Amino acid sequence: MFGPGREYNFTRPNEKGEFEIAEGISATVFRTVLDYYKTGIINCPDGISIPDLRDTCDYLCINFDFNTIKCQDLSALLHELSNDGAHKQFDHYLEELILPIMVGSAKKGERECHIVVLTDEDSVDWDEDHPPPMGEEYSQILYSSKLYRFFKYIENRDVAKTVLKERGLKNIRIGIEGYPTCKEKIKRRPGGRSEVIYNYVQRPFIQMSWEKEEGKSRHVDFQCVRSKSLTNLVAAEEDVSEDQENLMHHPPQVDELDRLNAPLSQMAPSDFPD
Repeated sequence: MFGPGREYNFTRPNEKGEFEIAEGISATVFRTVLDYYKTGIINCPDGISIPDLRDTCDYLCINFDFNTIKCQDLSALLHELSNDGAHKQFDHYLEELILPIMVGSAKKGERECHIVVLTDEDSVDWDEDHPPPMGEEYSQILYSSKLYRFFKYIENRDVAKTVLKERGLKNIRIGIEGYPTCKEKIKRRPGGRSEVIYNYVQRPFIQMSWEKEEGKSRHVDFQCVRSKSLTNLVAAEEDVSEDQENLMHHPPQVDELDRLNAPLSQMAPSDFPD
Protein backbone atom coordinates (compact mmCIF):
# COMPACT_ATOMS: atom_id res chain seq x y z
CA MET A 1 0.00 0.00 0.00
CA PHE A 2 2.90 2.36 0.72
CA GLY A 3 5.81 0.88 -1.19
CA PRO A 4 6.82 2.35 -4.57
CA GLY A 5 6.55 -1.03 -6.25
CA ARG A 6 2.98 -1.76 -5.14
CA GLU A 7 0.31 -1.88 -7.83
CA TYR A 8 -2.18 0.04 -5.67
CA ASN A 9 0.19 2.74 -4.47
CA PHE A 10 -2.50 5.39 -4.07
CA THR A 11 -1.54 6.60 -0.58
CA ARG A 12 0.60 9.75 -0.48
CA PRO A 13 2.26 11.41 2.54
CA ASN A 14 1.17 14.86 3.70
CA GLU A 15 3.45 17.87 4.19
CA LYS A 16 4.78 16.37 7.43
CA GLY A 17 5.66 13.06 5.77
CA GLU A 18 2.79 11.30 7.54
CA PHE A 19 0.36 8.88 5.91
CA GLU A 20 -3.32 9.52 6.56
CA ILE A 21 -5.33 6.34 6.11
CA ALA A 22 -8.81 5.00 6.86
CA GLU A 23 -10.55 8.18 5.72
CA GLY A 24 -14.29 7.52 5.61
CA ILE A 25 -13.95 4.22 7.48
CA SER A 26 -15.85 3.91 10.74
CA ALA A 27 -13.92 3.26 13.94
CA THR A 28 -15.78 -0.01 14.51
CA VAL A 29 -14.87 -1.43 11.12
CA PHE A 30 -11.27 -0.24 11.37
CA ARG A 31 -10.92 -1.82 14.82
CA THR A 32 -12.21 -5.10 13.38
CA VAL A 33 -9.73 -4.99 10.48
CA LEU A 34 -6.79 -4.47 12.86
CA ASP A 35 -7.11 -8.12 13.90
CA TYR A 36 -5.82 -9.09 10.47
CA TYR A 37 -2.38 -7.63 11.23
CA LYS A 38 -2.17 -9.74 14.40
CA THR A 39 -3.65 -13.08 13.38
CA GLY A 40 -4.17 -12.89 9.60
CA ILE A 41 -7.91 -13.39 10.12
CA ILE A 42 -10.74 -10.87 10.45
CA ASN A 43 -13.46 -12.01 12.86
CA CYS A 44 -16.44 -9.90 11.88
CA PRO A 45 -18.80 -9.32 14.83
CA ASP A 46 -22.56 -9.00 14.48
CA GLY A 47 -23.70 -5.57 13.39
CA ILE A 48 -20.80 -4.93 11.03
CA SER A 49 -21.86 -4.38 7.44
CA ILE A 50 -20.17 -6.89 5.16
CA PRO A 51 -20.16 -4.46 2.18
CA ASP A 52 -18.48 -1.83 4.39
CA LEU A 53 -15.97 -4.42 5.54
CA ARG A 54 -15.36 -5.35 1.92
CA ASP A 55 -14.68 -1.72 0.94
CA THR A 56 -12.27 -1.38 3.85
CA CYS A 57 -10.37 -4.51 2.85
CA ASP A 58 -10.11 -3.24 -0.72
CA TYR A 59 -8.80 0.12 0.55
CA LEU A 60 -6.19 -1.52 2.79
CA CYS A 61 -5.24 -4.08 0.11
CA ILE A 62 -6.40 -7.05 2.21
CA ASN A 63 -7.60 -10.12 0.36
CA PHE A 64 -11.31 -10.58 0.93
CA ASP A 65 -11.94 -14.32 0.84
CA PHE A 66 -13.19 -17.13 3.04
CA ASN A 67 -9.68 -17.75 4.39
CA THR A 68 -9.48 -14.18 5.71
CA ILE A 69 -13.05 -13.29 6.71
CA LYS A 70 -14.91 -15.16 9.45
CA CYS A 71 -18.44 -14.01 10.19
CA GLN A 72 -21.82 -15.26 11.31
CA ASP A 73 -23.73 -13.83 8.34
CA LEU A 74 -22.78 -16.35 5.69
CA SER A 75 -25.37 -14.98 3.25
CA ALA A 76 -23.72 -11.56 3.06
CA LEU A 77 -20.24 -13.09 2.88
CA LEU A 78 -21.17 -15.47 0.07
CA HIS A 79 -22.91 -12.62 -1.76
CA GLU A 80 -19.65 -10.66 -1.89
CA LEU A 81 -17.69 -13.75 -2.92
CA SER A 82 -20.24 -14.45 -5.65
CA ASN A 83 -19.80 -10.91 -6.98
CA ASP A 84 -16.05 -11.50 -7.17
CA GLY A 85 -16.55 -14.79 -8.95
CA ALA A 86 -19.14 -13.34 -11.34
CA HIS A 87 -16.80 -10.48 -12.23
CA LYS A 88 -13.97 -12.87 -13.16
CA GLN A 89 -16.31 -15.27 -14.92
CA PHE A 90 -17.92 -12.57 -17.06
CA ASP A 91 -14.48 -11.23 -17.97
CA HIS A 92 -13.83 -14.66 -19.46
CA TYR A 93 -17.21 -14.79 -21.24
CA LEU A 94 -16.66 -11.31 -22.63
CA GLU A 95 -13.30 -12.13 -24.16
CA GLU A 96 -14.11 -15.63 -25.40
CA LEU A 97 -17.77 -15.41 -26.47
CA ILE A 98 -19.13 -11.87 -26.67
CA LEU A 99 -16.24 -9.80 -28.02
CA PRO A 100 -15.86 -11.81 -31.28
CA ILE A 101 -19.53 -11.10 -32.09
CA MET A 102 -19.05 -7.40 -31.35
CA VAL A 103 -16.00 -7.27 -33.60
CA GLY A 104 -17.99 -8.91 -36.38
CA SER A 105 -20.71 -6.27 -36.07
CA ALA A 106 -18.12 -3.47 -36.04
CA LYS A 107 -16.57 -4.80 -39.27
CA LYS A 108 -19.99 -4.47 -40.91
CA GLY A 109 -20.14 -0.80 -39.94
CA GLU A 110 -22.52 -1.27 -37.03
CA ARG A 111 -22.25 0.95 -33.96
CA GLU A 112 -24.10 -1.27 -31.52
CA CYS A 113 -24.81 -4.93 -30.92
CA HIS A 114 -27.84 -6.87 -29.73
CA ILE A 115 -27.02 -10.44 -28.65
CA VAL A 116 -29.55 -13.08 -27.65
CA VAL A 117 -28.15 -15.92 -25.53
CA LEU A 118 -29.68 -19.30 -26.35
CA THR A 119 -28.90 -22.66 -24.81
CA ASP A 120 -26.89 -25.28 -26.62
CA GLU A 121 -30.09 -27.31 -27.11
CA ASP A 122 -32.10 -24.45 -28.65
CA SER A 123 -32.72 -24.41 -32.38
CA VAL A 124 -34.04 -21.60 -34.57
CA ASP A 125 -36.21 -22.51 -37.55
CA TRP A 126 -37.95 -19.55 -39.18
CA ASP A 127 -40.24 -19.54 -42.17
CA GLU A 128 -38.36 -17.77 -44.98
CA ASP A 129 -41.57 -16.36 -46.46
CA HIS A 130 -43.03 -15.29 -43.10
CA PRO A 131 -40.23 -14.34 -40.67
CA PRO A 132 -41.04 -12.93 -37.22
CA PRO A 133 -42.33 -9.35 -37.56
CA MET A 134 -40.45 -7.78 -34.65
CA GLY A 135 -36.97 -7.25 -36.09
CA GLU A 136 -35.28 -10.27 -34.54
CA GLU A 137 -33.33 -10.73 -37.78
CA TYR A 138 -31.01 -7.93 -36.60
CA SER A 139 -30.11 -9.79 -33.39
CA GLN A 140 -26.97 -11.84 -33.06
CA ILE A 141 -27.41 -15.34 -31.63
CA LEU A 142 -24.98 -16.79 -29.11
CA TYR A 143 -25.39 -20.46 -28.21
CA SER A 144 -24.02 -21.00 -24.70
CA SER A 145 -25.81 -22.82 -21.92
CA LYS A 146 -23.14 -21.63 -19.45
CA LEU A 147 -23.76 -17.96 -20.23
CA TYR A 148 -27.52 -18.62 -20.18
CA ARG A 149 -27.29 -19.98 -16.64
CA PHE A 150 -25.01 -17.10 -15.65
CA PHE A 151 -27.57 -14.49 -16.72
CA LYS A 152 -30.44 -16.19 -14.88
CA TYR A 153 -29.44 -14.27 -11.73
CA ILE A 154 -30.17 -10.56 -11.66
CA GLU A 155 -27.09 -10.05 -9.48
CA ASN A 156 -24.90 -11.49 -12.23
CA ARG A 157 -26.55 -9.21 -14.77
CA ASP A 158 -25.70 -6.24 -12.55
CA VAL A 159 -22.09 -7.39 -12.33
CA ALA A 160 -21.98 -7.80 -16.11
CA LYS A 161 -23.21 -4.21 -16.57
CA THR A 162 -20.43 -3.01 -14.26
CA VAL A 163 -17.81 -4.92 -16.27
CA LEU A 164 -19.09 -3.55 -19.58
CA LYS A 165 -19.05 0.00 -18.20
CA GLU A 166 -15.50 -0.52 -16.99
CA ARG A 167 -14.56 -1.54 -20.54
CA GLY A 168 -15.96 1.73 -21.93
CA LEU A 169 -19.20 0.51 -23.51
CA LYS A 170 -22.34 2.66 -23.61
CA ASN A 171 -26.13 2.28 -23.61
CA ILE A 172 -25.95 -1.11 -21.88
CA ARG A 173 -29.11 -3.16 -21.46
CA ILE A 174 -29.17 -6.70 -20.07
CA GLY A 175 -32.37 -8.57 -19.36
CA ILE A 176 -34.71 -11.39 -20.33
CA GLU A 177 -36.91 -11.27 -23.43
CA GLY A 178 -39.02 -13.56 -25.56
CA TYR A 179 -37.28 -14.88 -28.66
CA PRO A 180 -38.99 -16.79 -31.50
CA THR A 181 -37.44 -20.18 -32.18
CA CYS A 182 -39.81 -22.03 -34.52
CA LYS A 183 -43.27 -21.70 -35.99
CA GLU A 184 -46.18 -23.41 -34.27
CA LYS A 185 -48.94 -23.00 -36.84
CA ILE A 186 -50.12 -20.94 -39.79
CA LYS A 187 -53.37 -18.97 -39.66
CA ARG A 188 -55.31 -17.98 -42.75
CA ARG A 189 -56.61 -14.44 -42.61
CA PRO A 190 -59.48 -13.00 -44.71
CA GLY A 191 -58.27 -12.25 -48.20
CA GLY A 192 -55.97 -15.24 -48.34
CA ARG A 193 -53.23 -13.68 -46.25
CA SER A 194 -51.21 -16.08 -44.09
CA GLU A 195 -49.99 -15.38 -40.57
CA VAL A 196 -47.35 -17.53 -38.90
CA ILE A 197 -47.57 -18.08 -35.13
CA TYR A 198 -44.13 -18.59 -33.56
CA ASN A 199 -43.07 -20.29 -30.38
CA TYR A 200 -41.28 -17.86 -28.04
CA VAL A 201 -38.81 -18.79 -25.31
CA GLN A 202 -37.53 -16.53 -22.54
CA ARG A 203 -33.81 -15.98 -23.05
CA PRO A 204 -31.22 -13.43 -21.84
CA PHE A 205 -30.11 -10.62 -24.10
CA ILE A 206 -27.31 -8.05 -24.11
CA GLN A 207 -27.50 -4.75 -25.94
CA MET A 208 -24.66 -2.23 -25.97
CA SER A 209 -23.04 0.46 -28.05
CA TRP A 210 -19.46 1.66 -28.41
CA GLU A 211 -20.41 5.20 -29.46
CA LYS A 212 -21.13 8.18 -27.22
CA GLU A 213 -24.68 8.77 -28.42
CA GLU A 214 -26.76 5.98 -29.85
CA GLY A 215 -28.34 6.67 -33.22
CA LYS A 216 -26.86 10.16 -33.56
CA SER A 217 -24.21 11.09 -36.09
CA ARG A 218 -21.53 13.63 -35.30
CA HIS A 219 -21.57 14.80 -38.93
CA VAL A 220 -23.90 17.28 -40.62
CA ASP A 221 -26.96 15.70 -42.22
CA PHE A 222 -27.94 17.63 -45.36
CA GLN A 223 -31.60 17.88 -46.26
CA CYS A 224 -32.58 15.82 -49.27
CA VAL A 225 -34.15 17.91 -52.07
CA ARG A 226 -36.11 16.27 -54.87
CA SER A 227 -34.31 16.74 -58.14
CA LYS A 228 -35.89 16.54 -61.58
CA SER A 229 -34.21 14.08 -63.87
CA LEU A 230 -33.78 15.28 -67.45
CA THR A 231 -34.08 11.71 -68.66
CA ASN A 232 -37.70 11.54 -67.51
CA LEU A 233 -39.13 14.21 -69.82
CA VAL A 234 -42.75 13.25 -69.26
CA ALA A 235 -42.51 13.66 -65.49
CA ALA A 236 -40.60 16.90 -65.92
CA GLU A 237 -43.31 18.29 -68.27
CA GLU A 238 -46.02 17.33 -65.76
CA ASP A 239 -44.12 19.14 -62.99
CA VAL A 240 -43.80 22.30 -65.14
CA SER A 241 -47.52 22.24 -65.97
CA GLU A 242 -48.35 21.77 -62.29
CA ASP A 243 -46.13 24.71 -61.33
CA GLN A 244 -47.81 26.95 -63.95
CA GLU A 245 -51.25 25.95 -62.68
CA ASN A 246 -50.24 26.82 -59.14
CA LEU A 247 -49.10 30.24 -60.32
CA MET A 248 -52.48 30.89 -62.00
CA HIS A 249 -54.55 29.93 -58.99
CA HIS A 250 -52.12 31.18 -56.35
CA PRO A 251 -50.31 34.26 -57.69
CA PRO A 252 -47.23 35.29 -55.71
CA GLN A 253 -47.91 37.78 -52.95
CA VAL A 254 -46.44 41.26 -53.33
CA ASP A 255 -45.07 42.96 -50.28
CA GLU A 256 -46.29 46.51 -49.59
CA LEU A 257 -42.68 47.68 -49.42
CA ASP A 258 -42.07 46.28 -52.93
CA ARG A 259 -45.03 48.26 -54.23
CA LEU A 260 -43.74 51.51 -52.77
CA ASN A 261 -40.24 50.98 -54.13
CA ALA A 262 -41.31 49.85 -57.63
CA PRO A 263 -41.07 52.33 -60.57
CA LEU A 264 -44.34 53.87 -61.77
CA SER A 265 -44.09 52.05 -65.11
CA GLN A 266 -44.07 48.65 -63.35
CA MET A 267 -47.04 49.35 -61.08
CA ALA A 268 -50.50 48.06 -61.95
CA PRO A 269 -53.46 50.47 -61.86
CA SER A 270 -54.82 48.65 -58.83
CA ASP A 271 -51.61 49.47 -56.96
CA PHE A 272 -52.30 53.22 -56.99
CA PRO A 273 -54.11 54.50 -53.89
CA ASP A 274 -57.58 55.91 -54.33
